[in-house]
Order: sequence, then structure tokens, then C-alpha cells
Amino acid sequence: MKLKKRTKSSRMHGHGMGTHGWGSRKKHISSGNRGGYGMAGLEGHKKGTAIKLAEAAGVPYFGRQGITSRGSEKIKNDVINVSELQLNIESLKKRFAMKDGTLNMNTYKILGDGEITIKVSIKAKAASKSAIEKIEKAGGKIILPKADEE
Repeated sequence: MKLKKRTKSSRMHGHGMGTHGWGSRKKHISSGNRGGYGMAGLEGHKKGTAIKLAEAAGVPYFGRQGITSRGSEKIKNDVINVSELQLNIESLKKRFAMKDGTLNMNTYKILGDGEITIKVSIKAKAASKSAIEKIEKAGGKIILPKADEE
């Protein structure tokens, strides 16, 4: 009667050590030919599962996270050019119009890229000098919040 049985891994060392008789080492690692243990080989078979698990946990698994340079930060405020005002005036009137006809865009900064020919009155958070000039030249006006004077 044998007192100590050798482990399966030590018994199954055939030609090509560690292959357990299956030939190439890469053919039978973990469960099938999936690239290794754990989350290895995500580019193919396990990617969908990993994304689902990450979404369920509320953690982003793929992509870049962390600190970015100031140059790559996204614009965090709402901006609109006068050319976009010209093109989208009807939808902007539906969305921002007040009773007196003024567009209440008080979270937006108006920028001066493009041309405008429509007479429009806009209440905005801020505006560039060129935007103010172009809107006033078209017969409209921009109402800005007054700066706090101490």
C-alpha cells in the first residue's frame, strides 16, 4: 500500500515539461485555449464578460483613467458661436425664449466665430468682444450679468 501519492502535476510531466501530455504549453492552460489564468487574454474571448462585470461593479475596466494634462481637458462650460445662433435660431427660440422674445441662455458664453444677420436679444453668462460687436451690428443686443462692484 502506497502511503504518499505523487501529485497529478508531478506525475504528468511528459515531453515538454508542464504540458501534462497535451503537447504545447499554451494549449491547455486553465479552461481551454483562452490565454492564461484569470483575466488574461481579454482582447478576444473574455472581453464581453469583463465589461459586464466592471459595469455591474461601477468600475471602468477598459480605457484610460487618471490625471490628464491641462491641454487635454474638456471644455467645461457651455459655449456657442454666432454662426450656430444663425443656423439654429428656430430650435434655440423653442428652447430658450422668454415672454419678451429674449433668449435666456444664462449658462452660455457667446463666441464670435462666423457671421450673424438676425436681430436677436440674448441674455448670456459671458460674451467675447467680437460676438458683442457682430450681434449689435446685426441690430440685436447681449445682456450680461453686472460684475459685483465692491
